[in-house]
Amino acid sequence: MTGRPNQAPPAFEARGPGQSPEAATFSVVICVYTEDRWTDILAAVDSVRQQSYSSLETLLVVDHNPVLLERLAAKFEGAADTRVLANAGPRGLSAGRNTGIATARGDIIAFLDDDAVAERDWLHWFADGYADPRVLAVGGHTEPIWASGRRPLWFPAEFDWVVGCSYKGLPRGKVEVRNVLGGNASFRRRAFDIAGGFATGIGRDGDKRPLGCEETELCIRITRARPDAVLLIDDRAVIHHRVPAAREHFAYFRTRTYAEGLSKALVARSVGADKGLETERAYSTRVLPAGAARGVRDFALGRAGGAGRAGAIVAGVLTAAGGYALGTLRARGAGATFTVAEIDAPAKESGRTEAAA
Repeated sequence: MTGRPNQAPPAFEARGPGQSPEAATFSVVICVYTEDRWTDILAAVDSVRQQSYSSLETLLVVDHNPVLLERLAAKFEGAADTRVLANAGPRGLSAGRNTGIATARGDIIAFLDDDAVAERDWLHWFADGYADPRVLAVGGHTEPIWASGRRPLWFPAEFDWVVGCSYKGLPRGKVEVRNVLGGNASFRRRAFDIAGGFATGIGRDGDKRPLGCEETELCIRITRARPDAVLLIDDRAVIHHRVPAAREHFAYFRTRTYAEGLSKALVARSVGADKGLETERAYSTRVLPAGAARGVRDFALGRAGGAGRAGAIVAGVLTAAGGYALGTLRARGAGATFTVAEIDAPAKESGRTEAAA
């Protein structure tokens, strides 16, 4: 599960909204790749412009799409708060993020999905978390906007990570976690100086597999490099993420959970199964059985969707396990590799091989 799950220690001390967070400058990176999301991209940028805690800049990083690059450059020509960049690395979300990091002028870099909008206090709550100098990353809460207008009856909330959203079972409040969720996250710039950038070859690249876990791998790498580092999720930092109609179907659910298993195998190969899967074990042994039991209970009580939710949880576990098993087998051979970028110049995409799969 990409950046999922996170089981946390006790809640981290939070300050009230009336208290001013320590001054921090934010660069917001939005990675884009298709003109099909033109309206969503403009809405995402507008939500950043309306923040109660102003950002220094918004960086739109275009992933190898010259037509979209030209169109966005024309749209934001002369805008002092928005810059349009071409992905300087290989195709994919990780390299796009690394391009944004390398170019960003802020001392904190926030990431927002191109099909999401942030609530007005999103950056305020991120900034609040950085009042503690130990904090190197702060993530938020992501709510789904279903294309059909409502959650499909069969779709278990425990699997909302499938559609890029926060899921049932995540700790609530302002809490310390193993990793943040990439579409709604922020990092101190020095976290990348310490640990390098996002690993390429593991994150999203259209619909290619694997499709995620780059945030998990990065966060584990950060805390290994700095054992005293603190990573937080503050569920007051809210964004709303569009879920297209195609992702409301079971076929996508099954494909996505399978791909997650493949990605988890890559992460476990890189950081070890103890770290790569430690919170997933709690998720699989506590959160999912409880969710399946609720589905069975709802079915017994005649409530709509209960059997479907229970069945989807079982299917999700099995397909993710199948992907993980295949990914582990591939990791023992001479398969694909992923690399960790060193972030020190706008066009630099060099690094060291971290894993094979």
